[in-house]
Amino acid sequence: MAKITYIEHNGTEHVIEVKTGLTVMEGAVKNNVPGIDADCGGACACATCHVYVDAAWKDKTGASSAMEESMLDFAENVEPSSRLSCQIKVTDALDGLVVRMPESQH
Repeated sequence: MAKITYIEHNGTEHVIEVKTGLTVMEGAVKNNVPGIDADCGGACACATCHVYVDAAWKDKTGASSAMEESMLDFAENVEPSSRLSCQIKVTDALDGLVVRMPESQH
């Protein structure tokens, strides 16, 4: 399990324990975190689970795949820290991860 902090654009924090093996998106959806809609169900076919990964966690969450980069082209306000949360697998090493939702996802 990893404790992940999801921060809405307005600053509201949701600290959730997410099982290892799930994705950051699945943890949000299962716990009704606003701002992560996951319209495609985690198939990397939309950008409704777009998050900003805190700089301290960028290396630990891994690199974006070419497919993920293509989907991020459809997201608003993409930054260097942008990721699709459906593509970040939860491991024990991600305990303490902090992600923020963009303003466009509220």
